[in-house]
This record gives sequence, structure tokens and C-alpha cells, in this order.
Amino acid sequence: MSMTDVLILQFDRALRTLTGQRAAQRPTPAAEVDEAPLSDEERRHAAGLMRVNHTGEICAQALYEGQALTARSAETRRMLLDAAEEEADHLAWCQQRLGELDSRPSVLNPMFYAASYALGAVTGLIGDRVSLGFVEATEHQVSAHLDDHLETLPPTDNRSRAIVATMREEEAEHGANALAAGGAEFPLPVKEGMRLVSRLMTETTYRV
Repeated sequence: MSMTDVLILQFDRALRTLTGQRAAQRPTPAAEVDEAPLSDEERRHAAGLMRVNHTGEICAQALYEGQALTARSAETRRMLLDAAEEEADHLAWCQQRLGELDSRPSVLNPMFYAASYALGAVTGLIGDRVSLGFVEATEHQVSAHLDDHLETLPPTDNRSRAIVATMREEEAEHGANALAAGGAEFPLPVKEGMRLVSRLMTETTYRV
């Protein structure tokens, strides 16, 4: 495909991602889990956490698309797009769960998508080794957030818990695959800086 074709395709994916039109290829992990009664406070808290997770998946789609656009090798590009497809399931699962909790995605998602896409494109321009290392460092942060969510979700909200647990497993796998494919492991100070940025995102999207 020409660069124009690629950009049109990515614009279409962005629209479908931000408007909730990305259908899951796999059933939600909560499909066989019964809904449990939640208090109003528990429902709001669970919705806040799932909103954070949904925005995280919005960012993941944008990062992968941006990195794929500027990837040096076809192998790296294919790996990034394959991971994005699996992450699209996470996005759809989170959106479905938000609806079940009578809530909605963050209004800040378009801004986070644009910023993440630009960041992904820049890391891809630096080189595949850095780009794949960025995937691992990002998934490290995501896994830590999901661990926290598993601890703080309402004890009876097993539907949200089933989704988050599956996401946690697959995010860790994406990070390990990126390192195995030749990604550079980022130093601790860089990961700490990424953690602080991630914390800002989670605190804002939990509420809005």
C-alpha cells in the first residue's frame, strides 16, 4: 500500500477506536460470570477503574498504530499490529463492562489517542529496538496498574475482575514478546518517569 493508503486506513481505525466500533474477536472473559449486586459506591469505583483501563487500551491502540507507521522492518510492523488486534479485544471488553456499570468512557480519550499516536511514531523513528523496548516498558506500567485494580475492585465484582485478570496476563505476554524480539530494556529512571505520566492519566480518567 502507498503511504496515503496506510494513513487512510489508520484514520479509519482511529475513528472506530474512539467511537467504540472496534468489535472483539473473542468473547469477554466475563461471559460466564454472573453479575453480583453492587452498592452505588462500589459501582462508581468499579466504573472508574474500568474507565481507566478503557483509556489505557485507547492509548495502546494509538501507540501501536504510530509505532507500526514508522517501524523499520516488516517483521516489527507485523508484530505491533498483531498485538494491537489482541488489545482491541481488551478495548471492547472494557467498553462493554462500562455499559453494564451504567457508565461511559473518558471524555479525554481523543486527546490521549493523539498524544499516544505521536509518541508511538517518534519511538518508531528512533528505531525498532527502542520501539520494542518502549512496548515492554509500557506493558510493565500497565501490568502494575492492573495488579492494583485486582486488589481494589469491589470483592463481589467478579465480572470486572475476570476481564482485568485476562488483560493482565496478556499485557505481560506482550511485554515479554517485545523484549524477546530484540527490544531494549529501558533503565529504571526512564520507567519511573513513565510511571509518573501514567499516574496522571489514571487519576484524571478515573473521574472524567
